[in-house]
Amino acid sequence: MRFRTGTALTLVALPVAGCGAGSAVRDHGKVTEGRIGTTVQVEVAPGQRFSLAVDENASVGDSWRMEALPDVAVASFISDEYEHEGEPGTTGGGGTRYFVFNAKRPGTTAVTLSNCWRCAADRVPADEQSRRLSGAATFRITVR
Repeated sequence: MRFRTGTALTLVALPVAGCGAGSAVRDHGKVTEGRIGTTVQVEVAPGQRFSLAVDENASVGDSWRMEALPDVAVASFISDEYEHEGEPGTTGGGGTRYFVFNAKRPGTTAVTLSNCWRCAADRVPADEQSRRLSGAATFRITVR
């Protein structure tokens, strides 16, 4: 069977093109965990894949989001992934939310992940309990 060069390149490029936000990434790289009220240091090498991880349980009201992209010269965002920790086919119970990146060039940048607990679409806590259980985790990323 003969392949034209253009066809072979297209076939090779397809899996890479699927790594945008929202796709299923199987390699989380170096995983660093954070939680509300913490600042965590992350050190990685240029070209290294890494993830910022937070516990999440949407069934009780967790809703983690990245506030802003990091300095794109230092780290590039790949995707936001959720892995359920329960048995397949079950709901609730929680899991882990991964924000996956590739380290680029030496430098330092920060990523803030915020959890607005039981918030409406406007992401404003509706009551005292929601305000108390909402907050942010900060990750200081250094590429060496």
